[in-house]
Amino acid sequence: QVQLVESGGGLVQAGGSLRLSCAASGRTFSNYAMGWFRQAPGKEREFVTAIDSSGGRFDYSTSVKGRFTISRDNAKNTMYLQMNNLKPEDTAVYYCAATGRRSDYTRLSGYDYWGQGTQVTVSS
Repeated sequence: QVQLVESGGGLVQAGGSLRLSCAASGRTFSNYAMGWFRQAPGKEREFVTAIDSSGGRFDYSTSVKGRFTISRDNAKNTMYLQMNNLKPEDTAVYYCAATGRRSDYTRLSGYDYWGQGTQVTVSS
């Protein structure tokens, strides 16, 4: 089925920036809503942000609003997460997800396809 591959994670100092990418397989990328989730050790996977298939609707968690920006380039089958002013509490494995369904894009159950994740570590 659809394959998603995240990249761009790494170790950064608090206040720094990273840009994550999620490359998707398939020829119908433009029909999928996309989301980013993150999971810290011992914690549940949580919603970060999402973008609909047209790129016209956005959702952000309260904890990242104003610091993170989601975008997509359908011609490249790629979604991005620009992360600025990173904080130690942002440390987690970040996952991209996709769905062709009309669903609640803020919930895990709203997605059908998941990447393997990329580690983001923010030091103080």
